[in-house]
Amino acid sequence: MELLEGMLQREKDEFKRICNRLLSVCFLCRNNVTNKSDYYFVLKFRDKFADYLGILGYRLDINEEYGVIQLVNMQNYNRLNLKLYESVILLILRILFDEKKRELSASDEVIVNLGDIHDKYLSLKIRDKMLDKTTLRNALSLFRRFQLIDPLDKDLNNEETRILIYDSILMAVRVEDIKQAYDKLEVYRKGTQSDEEADENEVD
Repeated sequence: MELLEGMLQREKDEFKRICNRLLSVCFLCRNNVTNKSDYYFVLKFRDKFADYLGILGYRLDINEEYGVIQLVNMQNYNRLNLKLYESVILLILRILFDEKKRELSASDEVIVNLGDIHDKYLSLKIRDKMLDKTTLRNALSLFRRFQLIDPLDKDLNNEETRILIYDSILMAVRVEDIKQAYDKLEVYRKGTQSDEEADENEVD
């Protein structure tokens, strides 16, 4: 394959592995210890990755300020359709990230707990009923797969369980200011969508 000429065989193997990883999870985060080396590998060979993935119809977005690499399909294929509650939880995580980040230095990690998520959900009065634990647990598992968060404790039923929110959430939920996230939650609160309706606007 001419595109990979000049690379060592081990580098070619890494290239193939990371391409498949990106196609599976969309994001690579510098602050995630499990794929930090993958992040820097893509930076080293960014032109080769951009050319190869471009052939497949993808754009490689690299934000070195955030330390995040995102794979975006330019034909709007392979979008993740979120259910209403998944969208609500994702927006809440984005709001919590923004609020916590203001209290921290630029290099500090943003960590919230499940109680923070429940409290924010209740304060927004999106629905009369509580956010059930199964819905929250399933949503967090989904967002962990896409490198948006990482639970730091195992018990996802305990309100003290800590959740690390990666900077990738800034690219997954691209709002010019946090007011837009609140505005969207207000639409949900007014009940303009059913609980089973999908929302395609958050994650590519």
